[in-house]
Amino acid sequence: MNNVVLTKTYPAPPLCEREILRYAGSPLADHETQNLLKQCLSIAEDKFVYKVCYCQLPVNISEDICDFGAFKVKSLKLAQNLNGCHGVIVFGATVGVEIDRLIAKYSRISPAKALMLQAMGAERIEALCDRFCEDIKVSLKTNLKPRFSAGYGDLPLDTQKQIFNFLNLPKHIGLSLNDSLIMSPSKSVTAFVGLTDKTEKTVTNKCDLCDNKDCTFRGAL
Repeated sequence: MNNVVLTKTYPAPPLCEREILRYAGSPLADHETQNLLKQCLSIAEDKFVYKVCYCQLPVNISEDICDFGAFKVKSLKLAQNLNGCHGVIVFGATVGVEIDRLIAKYSRISPAKALMLQAMGAERIEALCDRFCEDIKVSLKTNLKPRFSAGYGDLPLDTQKQIFNFLNLPKHIGLSLNDSLIMSPSKSVTAFVGLTDKTEKTVTNKCDLCDNKDCTFRGAL
């Protein structure tokens, strides 16, 4: 592992309308909601880019300290997630700024469309992360632990600063972080993914990784 930071641009992953509707809070959509979804798909489907910046790093766990060589983070939950891994992928991913501009535009003229566009952006970034992780799994011929982001469990949100500094995400994929630790573009993700020789159970409920019991989507993922 030589700490080389790489970037990839993907074609659009397959789109899941059911997931968009779930993010919009309408898993059982009526005819009107379906029409709204179709309108928003027409407005936004060509507005996304799919960019990932990543690096493969070693990982050494000592109690609640995760040492990646290039930097360290303190988190018992992340340490448990990465326990037994022979390496880790740290990455940032974004679907671009155009969806943010559309959401801002329609927030003023059609809150319903703005909500659906928000949901579409959420589905797109999750689909990109899933595609990237599958790509890593195949290319490295390894199994993966569930991806783990800053803010999950006891992993501090300000871990974002270390990830951004190490990967230089503004330079590589145009992803920035403000003083309040909010990413721009907003439909973006940073995460750690453990590399393991063990066969991992498929995580059907990502909420198992998070201690936020009050999340609107808890139990629905």
